[in-house]
Amino acid sequence: MRPLTEAETRAVFEKLGRYIGENIQLLVDRPDGTYCFRLHRDRVYYVSEKLLKGAVSIPRDSLVALGTCFGKFTKTQKFRLSVTALDFLAPYAKYKVWVKPGSEQSFLYGNHVLKSGLGRITENTAQYQGVVVYSMADIPLGFGVAAKSTQDCRKVDPMAIVVFHQADVGEYVRNEDTLT
Repeated sequence: MRPLTEAETRAVFEKLGRYIGENIQLLVDRPDGTYCFRLHRDRVYYVSEKLLKGAVSIPRDSLVALGTCFGKFTKTQKFRLSVTALDFLAPYAKYKVWVKPGSEQSFLYGNHVLKSGLGRITENTAQYQGVVVYSMADIPLGFGVAAKSTQDCRKVDPMAIVVFHQADVGEYVRNEDTLT
């Protein structure tokens, strides 16, 4: 487990910035302590410094995971955000989308959100902006990228895609052996 390099930190913060904007600072300096990002086997973990000091005594080969996995780096060194980061992204999300109860299951199976399933959308959401997807009961379901801006969503036909799917809580069941 090592600290992120400059390029890795930039890639992680650019991806997080799409969803939470300037609120990245709130992730690191929390009231319950200081948190940091660490890399272990191409996965980025969000760890409290107190837990990190206790894990120093564990050999690197024996360490499976530490903290919360925020995502991983692909073989081409692009950062892919994981659904395990949803609990930390949702409170600080700048742009949100709420889906109707009939479309929740479709989204949780890995499909995109259609205009017919769109309940609400945050005002001034730009096209290709990162959004957190909520149920109408304000439960975070996942995150994606807005395929249309807020103004375009009002004009499109009901079968048009408004949010591209990236991750959802259904992945806990679909990919349970690969999530760490």
